[in-house]
Amino acid sequence: MAQKDILSRSLGAGRDAGQRTQEHIESLLTDMVRRSEEQAEAARRVLNDLVDRSRTTSEQVVDVVDRELRAQISNLGLATRADIERLEAKIEKLSASPARSTKKAARKKASTKKRTTKAAATKRATPSSDG
Repeated sequence: MAQKDILSRSLGAGRDAGQRTQEHIESLLTDMVRRSEEQAEAARRVLNDLVDRSRTTSEQVVDVVDRELRAQISNLGLATRADIERLEAKIEKLSASPARSTKKAARKKASTKKRTTKAAATKRATPSSDG
């Protein structure tokens, strides 16, 4: 019976040691999981912060480059898109009324012919009156 008692105690002690070891390992694993989740969350925060900073910096760089390009283009005196569109609209407006411009050209031509005819008549009349 003494051997049975020693064997029983040994098995009990082994079970207790095994259970404590298992609990300790589970506790360690739980801590490791919690810490890794905390580290993952911290890494996500750092990554989001870096992305936000990068986006902000990129927007600032684009703004600076845009302002500088506009200033340089303005200094060169190049036509802007708005200038070209304004001129295109003017051209379309002028070409939309061809009858009007044709009438003006015809009146101008007729007026020029009358002046030319009068000037020629005046030149012819002046030499004959002297003679």
